[in-house]
Amino acid sequence: MDFAFDARTEELRARLLAFMDEHVYPAEAVAEEQRAALASPWDTPAVVEELKAEARRQGLWNLFLPDAEHGAGLTNLQYAPLAEITGRSPHLAPTATNCAAPDTGNMEVLAQFGTDEQKKRWLEPLLAGEIRSAFAMTEPEVASSDATNITTHIERDGDEYVITGRKWYISGAMNPDCAIFIVMGKTDPDGSDIRRQQSMVLVPRDTPGVTVRRAMQVFGYEDHSHGGHAEVVFDHARVPVSHLVGEEGGGFAIAQARLGPGRIHHCMRLIGMAERAIELMCRRAVSRTAFGKTLAQQGVVQNWIADARVTVEQLRLLVLKTAWLMDTVGNKGAHTEIQAIKIATPRAVVGILDRAIQLHGAGGVSQDFPLAELYASARTLMLADGPDEVHQRSLARRELKKYL
Repeated sequence: MDFAFDARTEELRARLLAFMDEHVYPAEAVAEEQRAALASPWDTPAVVEELKAEARRQGLWNLFLPDAEHGAGLTNLQYAPLAEITGRSPHLAPTATNCAAPDTGNMEVLAQFGTDEQKKRWLEPLLAGEIRSAFAMTEPEVASSDATNITTHIERDGDEYVITGRKWYISGAMNPDCAIFIVMGKTDPDGSDIRRQQSMVLVPRDTPGVTVRRAMQVFGYEDHSHGGHAEVVFDHARVPVSHLVGEEGGGFAIAQARLGPGRIHHCMRLIGMAERAIELMCRRAVSRTAFGKTLAQQGVVQNWIADARVTVEQLRLLVLKTAWLMDTVGNKGAHTEIQAIKIATPRAVVGILDRAIQLHGAGGVSQDFPLAELYASARTLMLADGPDEVHQRSLARRELKKYL
């Protein structure tokens, strides 16, 4: 395993770091000021569109997509350090570079499983950053950590599918630019194979019977920058049969194909969050005095900073190994490592952010620093894309199987 950055990665890292310093960090406060003046908090601040235009001009666009036809053609190992950089400003940089979830996963699904017509109608404008999208899987009435529990019905009626169900925490759905949902539901609820009961269909947002009911909060945040997390009701919403993604019964497999890269992308960005937290900790520690010493001279603070650095270095190596395995042996071959980073990274980064908040005192939980919002994002990732306990269960079974 050679984790040295190749020439292309180094060149993109240099350009992306400069883009962050010159454009993204200064835009963070501007975006909040502009959002406060918008008619709706879900509208996109002008500075975000300016960032997107600049990122496209600099070639820092669709970096996540390994498909050279549609994306930058980078490997997972090449993309990992770039995603880490954007993770330092997770509510702005991924959107600015068109590398924000859930659009990234949806574009991957359409690129891999979409028909030519679906690609032209939905993938192309997503790749161009002209529209946004949402992935409707999680449901409030069932334990969605087990995707086979999903109760949304997708029934065939002639040349149409009729979708009925209730979803929530559907990321991006509050954004007025969200034009399309990828909806997972059951086309064969009584099928003998519980992993072949589900299918995915494309449902335009303006389809009659689709209601975006409300925004769901996350630790009190509505996450305007990512288009919110909505409760969405599908009441006999009808779409043409041509809106089926892949094949009937293929929804579970498509979901797994979608979530694999999504999990590692989240972990890459989490390392960037941790690096931002360490930077803020260090700046705070050398600039504040308590009990006759700077915070940097307090032994407990030194321990926090040292432990954070050790943790980040460990996590980065595990994420890079996982990226390398995904490139060399595929997602299935990297299954253990994907689950390992999904368990380890959010948990560890939450701990680092918690220390950073503590070091900032009252400021740490305020809106004057990004730490509280970063904490909310990181803590949520212990649930998103499968809660930690589900991955622990699967990982333990794989380990125990060797001894049975």
